[in-house]
Amino acid sequence: MTALFMGVGALIGGTGGMVFALVIAAGMNLFAWWNSDQAVLRMHNAREVDRRSAPDLVGLVHGLADRAGLPQPRVYLIESDQPNAFATGRSPEHAAVAATTGLIRSLSREELSGVLAHELAHIKHRDTLTMTITATFAGAIAMLANFAFFFRGRNSGGLIGSLAMMILAPMAAGLVQMAISRSREYEADRMGAEICGRPMWLASALSKIEALAGRTVNMAAERHPATAHLFIINPLHALPQDRLFATHPSTENRIDALRRQAGEMGQPPEMGVHRVSTGTGGGPWTEGGHRRSGPWG
Repeated sequence: MTALFMGVGALIGGTGGMVFALVIAAGMNLFAWWNSDQAVLRMHNAREVDRRSAPDLVGLVHGLADRAGLPQPRVYLIESDQPNAFATGRSPEHAAVAATTGLIRSLSREELSGVLAHELAHIKHRDTLTMTITATFAGAIAMLANFAFFFRGRNSGGLIGSLAMMILAPMAAGLVQMAISRSREYEADRMGAEICGRPMWLASALSKIEALAGRTVNMAAERHPATAHLFIINPLHALPQDRLFATHPSTENRIDALRRQAGEMGQPPEMGVHRVSTGTGGGPWTEGGHRRSGPWG
């Protein structure tokens, strides 16, 4: 991103516009980063829960956070049939984990542990900060590319060169930004598997979420597609392969990586992988074949 930014600035032929674009983009993203947690939670109508209103979920999140060596994050529920989850917050001390009611209903307790551990890995890696910095550069590059059309330098190639820069520079920045997002998902999978101790719990959850998410619509995510990269599975129904403009890697590729990790940890690579069921059995609050009461009945 730095090389691309400096290259576009050099083509324009001056540092003034480059610095101006960087300052404006940084200011916008700093504001968004500082307020991102509450803004995103409001967009998705998330409500905070505690040990009284959702003892199982909050206890599970806090237990995994203790295992990961993290401060206990706030926990939120989103009323949506689509199984999904995300983490947000500018630092581990100001973090929140949100899960949909569809996720709670669809997964076993082990699978839910894998998903929540993945989200805690994002918090531990400070991925919100990483993606904010990336967005700052991407935004600055896009602004510079627009400046290039109106303030064409001698090295920009004239009108045709400026038009090409306006189109190609933001596209290149977007490609890098999405590639970074995909790489953070792979790394969160790896560390999340370490936190919960069972890579195949997360692999099973990803397989089930991928299958179920395509059958349901997350209306809040559709209204705010810019938040799609936050979720563990693209809520906008991602394409089946890794695509250049995809925020998430292929679920099949993620599961393969988790299978390899399970093998390296000496665990059976098929442990915990279940086929998607259309029945009403199972769920995170079932033990010994008997459903026990939970915060959602």
